[in-house]
Amino acid sequence: MCSTTRIRAVQLHTVDGQMARDIRPAGNIVGPQVRRLRNAQGWSQPELAARCQRMGCDIGRDIIARIESRVRLVTDSEILFLARALRASVADLFPAQTRR
Repeated sequence: MCSTTRIRAVQLHTVDGQMARDIRPAGNIVGPQVRRLRNAQGWSQPELAARCQRMGCDIGRDIIARIESRVRLVTDSEILFLARALRASVADLFPAQTRR
């Protein structure tokens, strides 16, 4: 069995006077754009997952939710599948300030 260690960014902030941790992968910058593009199509997370699955990408609603909330890293191949499923370019999945 193979295991992978993921590097996570930890940000501390205050919620109702209590310190809270926001743990997100340092490398997921596409999540918000995936959500925006999915919503623009009028699709639910299960609908996007089904589109990806029909293309051969084993991804479920829970994984879509974790990608959109930036809790899970996204692989290169998943970015390609997501772009195709969302009828968008790969560049559209990245924030505008990162595009050149």
